[in-house]
Amino acid sequence: MKNILVVEDSPTMRQLITFTVKRIADTNVIEAKDGVEALKKITSEKIDLILADINMPVMDGLKLVGLIKNNPDFKNIPVIMITTEGAKEDRERAIKIGADAYLSKPIQTQELIRMVNSFVGS
Repeated sequence: MKNILVVEDSPTMRQLITFTVKRIADTNVIEAKDGVEALKKITSEKIDLILADINMPVMDGLKLVGLIKNNPDFKNIPVIMITTEGAKEDRERAIKIGADAYLSKPIQTQELIRMVNSFVGS
């Protein structure tokens, strides 16, 4: 069973992503509403993949990725950034900080499933 952490401040978007990811066999979805909550979950549970929004209150996705990738205990967890920002600069910044992939909203269900499977697929 793979644990996938969905970090998204919008309840509707979080539900949509969770619903989509749950369609993938052998996955368990853990939800967090911001980066601070995500860090608590990462330290208390084994996480195999993180799907994180960039724009969130309290701690945004870029700060979260930076903290994860600079921590030897968590740096190998793949991170897919999800954002409404289709801007090239955001994508480049996310990748430079250590994000493994990037997905723009509106999310295409098949693309999300394909991307998740590319990181945690059996």
